[in-house]
Amino acid sequence: MSTPAQTPEPRPEPREAAPVLITEAAPSYDEQFATRKRKYMTMMAFRIPCLVLAGVFYHTWWLALAFVVISIPLPWIAVLVANDGPPRKAEEVNRYEKPAKIIENSAHPIIEG
Repeated sequence: MSTPAQTPEPRPEPREAAPVLITEAAPSYDEQFATRKRKYMTMMAFRIPCLVLAGVFYHTWWLALAFVVISIPLPWIAVLVANDGPPRKAEEVNRYEKPAKIIENSAHPIIEG
């Protein structure tokens, strides 16, 4: 007796590694930290070549001085840029506004006890 050939069931397609972002949520803390770290490392990577170029151009004093002057504020600027978070979104805030009360103008009766 022969068995009918069974067709394999179709397998579901593999999911993507990262979920699709369907909201306007802010990036995660880890993504923000990685971006800030990358900015810091990039800015600090410019400092070493500036100091090396200042040493290379020591015969031209004004050019060497320019490279040294450029390299001095780079750590401070890099820290400021790295510590700055992403800009906040300009969002319309839906606030409940209470209607203003009308001030009464009539006299109130005084009850004496």
